[in-house]
Amino acid sequence: MSNAAPESSKPSPRTVAPTVETVLAFVNTRADGSGRRELFEDGRSFAAWLAERDEFDGESVVTDADAAVARELRDALVTVLLAHSGDEEGLGEPLLHAERHLRRVGSLYPLAAVVTADGAELASPQTGVPGAFGTVLAAVTTLAQGSDWGRIKACRNPPCHFGFFDRTRNGAGLYCSTGCGSQVSMRKHRQRQRHGSGAPSKA
Repeated sequence: MSNAAPESSKPSPRTVAPTVETVLAFVNTRADGSGRRELFEDGRSFAAWLAERDEFDGESVVTDADAAVARELRDALVTVLLAHSGDEEGLGEPLLHAERHLRRVGSLYPLAAVVTADGAELASPQTGVPGAFGTVLAAVTTLAQGSDWGRIKACRNPPCHFGFFDRTRNGAGLYCSTGCGSQVSMRKHRQRQRHGSGAPSKA
């Protein structure tokens, strides 16, 4: 994964928690114009995606309306992850709208505390599609309470916005891959040439 930090910011090995995998699997289901297809296009495609994931109940009846809810939840999460990357276009009103949407979703799919002798965790008390949404929210909430939440980001290269876990030592990663980082650098270079200025612009 690439980043915009100095060369001294070398990647460091980090263990990715299952909650990270759950969140990234959910947000990385959108089409981006570079070959990735929309996995929540309708009820059938959403059901197929759920069936492939062990943490969800793949036997649920899924409708097109469920797929629409999934897209809205996913897009709100992507906006939040873009904020973690410092993407200026996603800040302000877009971020406020995403956060308001997530609060509404949280009230529709409440979570329950599961306490054992080994500790406690959040889980959805619901089944089916509501349980799937609750599982995503439980993973997000667990991450948000820990130090890794800010490292779950969305690539700043539009229209990629692919979710990734920033493994850099100082948490300065901006792009999901070196290819996306190179594309942004090239666009900035061409923009400076068009404007006849050699001054660098912000990422």
